[in-house]
Amino acid sequence: MQLKIMPKKKRLSAGRVPLILFLCQMISALEVPLDPKLLEDLVQPPTITQQSPKDYIIDPRENIVIQCEAKGKPPPSFSWTRNGTHFDIDKDPLVTMKPGSGTLIINIMSEGKAETYEGVYQCTARNERGAAISNNIVIRPSRSPLWTKEKLEPIILRSGQSLVLPCRPPVGLPPPIIFWMDNSFQRLPQSERVSQGLNGDLYFSNVLPEDTREDYICYARFNHTQTIQQKQPISVKVISAKSSRERPPTFLTPEGNASNKEELRGNVLSLECIAEGLPTPVIYWIKEDGILPINRTFYKNFKKTLQIIHVSEADSGNYQCIAKNALGAIHHTISVTVKAAPYWIMAPQNLVLSPGEDGTLICRANGKPKPRISWLTNGVPVEIAPDDPSRKIDGDTIIFSNVQERSSAVYQCNASNEYGYLLANAFVNVLAEPPRILTTANTLYQVIANRPALLDCAFFGSPLPTIEWFKGAKGSALHEDIYVLHENGTLEIPVAQKDSTGTYTCVARNKLGMAKNEVHLEIKDPTRIIKQPEYAVVQRGSTVSFECKVKHDHTLIPTVIWLKDNSELPSDERLTIDKDQLVIADVSDDDSGTYTCVANTTLDNVSASAVLSVVAPTPTPAPVYDVPNPPFDLELTNPLDKSVQLSWTPGDDNNSPITKFIIEYEDTMHEAGLWHHHTEVSGTQTTAQLKLSPYVNYSFRVMAENSIGRSSPSEASEQYLTKAAEPDKNPTAVEGLGSEPDNLVITWKPLNGFESNGPGLQYKVSWRQKDGDDEWTSVVVANVSKYIVSGTPTFVPYLIKVQALNDVGFAPEPAVVMGHSGEDLPMVAPGNVRVTVVNSTLAEVHWDPVPLKSIRGHLQGYRIYYWKAQNSSKRKRRHIEKKILTFQGSKTHGMLPGLEPFSHYTLNVRVVNGKGEGPASSDQVFNTPEGVPSAPSSLKIVNPTLDSLTLEWDPPSHPNGILTEYTLKYQPINSTHELGPLVDLKIPANKTRWTLKNLNFSTRYKFYFYAQTSAGSGSQITEEAVTTVDEAMASRQVDIATQGWFIGLMCAVALLILILLIVCFIRRNKGGKYPVKEKEDARADPEIQPMKEDDGTFGEYSDAEDHKPLKKGSRTPSDRTVKKEDSDDSLVDYGEGVNGQFNEDGSFIGQYSGKKEKEPAEGNESSEAPSPVNAMNSFV
Repeated sequence: MQLKIMPKKKRLSAGRVPLILFLCQMISALEVPLDPKLLEDLVQPPTITQQSPKDYIIDPRENIVIQCEAKGKPPPSFSWTRNGTHFDIDKDPLVTMKPGSGTLIINIMSEGKAETYEGVYQCTARNERGAAISNNIVIRPSRSPLWTKEKLEPIILRSGQSLVLPCRPPVGLPPPIIFWMDNSFQRLPQSERVSQGLNGDLYFSNVLPEDTREDYICYARFNHTQTIQQKQPISVKVISAKSSRERPPTFLTPEGNASNKEELRGNVLSLECIAEGLPTPVIYWIKEDGILPINRTFYKNFKKTLQIIHVSEADSGNYQCIAKNALGAIHHTISVTVKAAPYWIMAPQNLVLSPGEDGTLICRANGKPKPRISWLTNGVPVEIAPDDPSRKIDGDTIIFSNVQERSSAVYQCNASNEYGYLLANAFVNVLAEPPRILTTANTLYQVIANRPALLDCAFFGSPLPTIEWFKGAKGSALHEDIYVLHENGTLEIPVAQKDSTGTYTCVARNKLGMAKNEVHLEIKDPTRIIKQPEYAVVQRGSTVSFECKVKHDHTLIPTVIWLKDNSELPSDERLTIDKDQLVIADVSDDDSGTYTCVANTTLDNVSASAVLSVVAPTPTPAPVYDVPNPPFDLELTNPLDKSVQLSWTPGDDNNSPITKFIIEYEDTMHEAGLWHHHTEVSGTQTTAQLKLSPYVNYSFRVMAENSIGRSSPSEASEQYLTKAAEPDKNPTAVEGLGSEPDNLVITWKPLNGFESNGPGLQYKVSWRQKDGDDEWTSVVVANVSKYIVSGTPTFVPYLIKVQALNDVGFAPEPAVVMGHSGEDLPMVAPGNVRVTVVNSTLAEVHWDPVPLKSIRGHLQGYRIYYWKAQNSSKRKRRHIEKKILTFQGSKTHGMLPGLEPFSHYTLNVRVVNGKGEGPASSDQVFNTPEGVPSAPSSLKIVNPTLDSLTLEWDPPSHPNGILTEYTLKYQPINSTHELGPLVDLKIPANKTRWTLKNLNFSTRYKFYFYAQTSAGSGSQITEEAVTTVDEAMASRQVDIATQGWFIGLMCAVALLILILLIVCFIRRNKGGKYPVKEKEDARADPEIQPMKEDDGTFGEYSDAEDHKPLKKGSRTPSDRTVKKEDSDDSLVDYGEGVNGQFNEDGSFIGQYSGKKEKEPAEGNESSEAPSPVNAMNSFV
């Protein structure tokens, strides 16, 4: 079977200057529009527009009307044949033809009989362009004959026996409808035990005493004549038996173990099995080697009748009915053969051609057996019709070439087999007509923003015109994103925006001329409800108001109406509407319901609703609020191909109104057990029209939601399988990337089972070179998401598309994406590589880009390899370490940071694509200038003596240049970390050892040592060391410190100090006024504040970790000053001065005045106790 897809519309993207939208219609589908102005001067062959059915059963009590209507220009004339010969209506006074029509009216009500006019009629409509004919219309009068009189004997039998009451109605036309009733015209009850067969007989599987009656009457209703005939009543008497013997089933109809059934395609297949037995048998149906078709299979007559609607050839096969009761089971096989009257695969379509054009008429039909195709021209078999040189017949196709005006005719295609025939008229109309646009000029279209806009351009012409659309009075280009052009010339703007407003011009052209028409489009703002009515709960007798504020386009005039429960508001003076409000006074229980505000304009309407709940004013116990109970009684109705209606009964809302219902579905075919969200509807609805996807076995459930929460799901509905259809979407994430230089790997994200829309999901993969003239190459694959195209050129752009298809058809035309075949390594190295040294650790590199064609892939960037040259000894020890720096994109320069000063470097540049690196450029050599050195590798103090120290060191590990000298700075440090003067010494660069002489003995020194190059000083290294102690001096100090007289002297001094401190303390506590107060006040005088070394104060102390020489001085308080003493009344002042006498009470007599010696600048006020050696030194 060849599947041909005819696009209904063409989607065009904007951006062309000017944007021209072309209409592509198939010539074979062109109809001449019946526009009155057009038909005034346009000839057209006849076309049958209305005719009576092929098998036309008439009511003999009414006039006979045989319809035949046709159109054409000039208007056609009509003639009839009856039973194959000309029917001269002028000779029969009872037959007339309607004016301007071919319809016959046969007046049999005044005289004449219907039987006289039985026969086969055919109508011919003819004008100068050809003749069209109708079907053969078989006229037969309906018949409703009486039952033949017969004497029916009463039927007597025992209970438990089977019984068949024959009906045997008279043969009528059409066949009558049979039913059984009693004398009171009450239908007789039927059940699994008692039922009516397809032939009208009444079957009893077993009789019971209550079946006894004398009025079993079979009725035949003849619908055509609206008459009912009845059979003579049948009397049945059932004699009770003490015990009825049970028996296994046997069939009452059909007889035997097997039978045959033939049915025509498209009809209803009805299979029947009725069995007798005791107890009453139950009937089951199966299809051998298959399953019964879902959604087309129905059971009637208590499952005794199996019906399959819309039967097709696939339904042929063996069907088994099984009758079963407690004593056994039997089966009957019915062999079904489905035949088919002819049906269209492709009916011929009218052709409108211009002189010299070519065209074809195709007539394809199928059936079982295969129908025979025959052609007629103007109602005459083509074999005996006048010859036409432009016509060639090839089976079911007529090929026309270089047609002329005389080629115009009406062709009939007849497809027939033993079960029926099909007849189709199709004209060939050869016209030479310039384009005409039929749409009214300057039509104004008004559309709401963000909705589709449809601009009409109905047209006609021969040859078929092309349609072009322009925007603007002067034909300026369209700049919208997407436009859709329909086959009838209509331009669709899917989402109209404000800037879509303007004048649009439709231009139709063919070789005979051009026509154009202007239409105007205005875009209006949508109407919106910006303040919606809200849910309200009020007490009886109170007042409630609902607000509804509307915003609309200023050129549109809205009307606002209020509804209650989707009906007009009741006429009640308590309900008033004031501007944007609905006010209800003295609320009663009848006012409960849903109030809806509807705002209408000429272009759109919006609505919003709110529920009013009325409660009793008296206090009531607090209600128990909870989530709703789940809905129940789910039912599916109005099943269609892509929709079904679901209805349900809400559960209890548990005192909180239901706000919405949530509908979910399960696809038992593709994802059984997984529920998906489908839609939500208002809490006031109990039905929903559900949109469905093809080829899905749906099952639905519903949940209710209120302000408390969501209910449990309802029980699942019955299942509903939708018909298969072509896919409506294509795979996504389509990419084309090469894995090798000579291939293209096309990948995509496949559709899931739900999206397949039918069985046999496959993918049509198409590709062609972007810049070539090659046609698309396509393959169809299944169950994969990748296809590899081999033998492609290296890194060439390709256009790629992947289209889904299944057994029904193709998805819409897919989007085209661009990919590239595989990459290969670049062929050319960057040229003109230049290096600029910025400083000792930074260099800038420039290069020329390589030609794009030589990259052979996606340019990733450029990569610089650089390395430092090693000396001969290091080169032997290890491999040269190369560093890599990558610059993304198409950059042609970059910086190299982190270089080592005073070094010799080499570099090269390579281009990089997705496959890898290209060849390296020629090596470029550069040198970095000198930098400051690192700190010396080590510093050691060796061989300490009384007045000398020897320093040994290793040069810096990174000299970063040529060393010019070393700098050594040192200074003494005492036990309190006070620093002495700083000495600065320069040492030649070739030295690694130095001896310092004339140092103080037993003194700690701190050293600061660093190297220098021409670029400056490097980092320093620090160390501390102590000169040795004079052994004779140390021995003498120890001897004095251990003498008894020295110990006694020290104890006396300590006692004297203690006495003086006690006296001072007592004196102060008495608060006496003495001149010391004046001296204390004098401490505020800035002249006696401490000064630095040069001006009387001390310097600052620096942490040795700074590796900087310390300034001379001692530690200072946090305010960076050093106070002389805590008080001026020091022990020196209390000493043996002339004025330092005590009074009897221990107080001073007169003002004290003692000399104070200025302390050394380096100070020794440390709170630490001095060692015996230091104490001795101070003493000496």
